Amino acid sequence: MEQKKIERINELSRLARQRELTAAEQTERAELRAEYLEEFRRGAEQTLANTYIQYPDGSRRKLEKKKGK
Repeated sequence: MEQKKIERINELSRLARQRELTAAEQTERAELRAEYLEEFRRGAEQTLANTYIQYPDGSRRKLEKKKGK
């Protein structure tokens, strides 16, 4: 995510502490937060996809995705 967008999220958060945000500002903040979370989750998934567990005997096993409910 661009640094400019992160700064805008922070700016809107500061404004929300000082006064109530307008409907347009609330919508913008929600969209920016959703975009930030999506990118964060994608990065975390990529990291975990390349993670291996190493056992004391030296063997390694790729971390598998947890099966859902």
